Amino acid sequence: MVYSRLRALEGVMVVSRYAIDIVKKKKIEPNFEPSMKTLMRVLKAMTEGGSEGKTQLSLDANLNYARLAKHIVWLEKKGLVKSTIDKSKISVGLTEKGKIFASTLSND
Repeated sequence: MVYSRLRALEGVMVVSRYAIDIVKKKKIEPNFEPSMKTLMRVLKAMTEGGSEGKTQLSLDANLNYARLAKHIVWLEKKGLVKSTIDKSKISVGLTEKGKIFASTLSND
């Protein structure tokens, strides 16, 4: 994990296999409770940035890949986001339901 962070800091994109596996398999712990604060950060970053790759979303939301991946899977299971994986690149975008949910949260 430290190696991945160091390589990312050097400008080389190294994607954590653990995070990719979470999103690919769509498996999180059954008792996973998402943080509302984290969800709001992720949704805000997605609303402002549109559909983006996991690396940029991670930077914008200030989250590590594994934590971001768990929240993405939770949001996807709720039908709020859609993720696509091409090789090791994960792109995430809001669904229509997700856009409504994000705007509702930001209006409060």
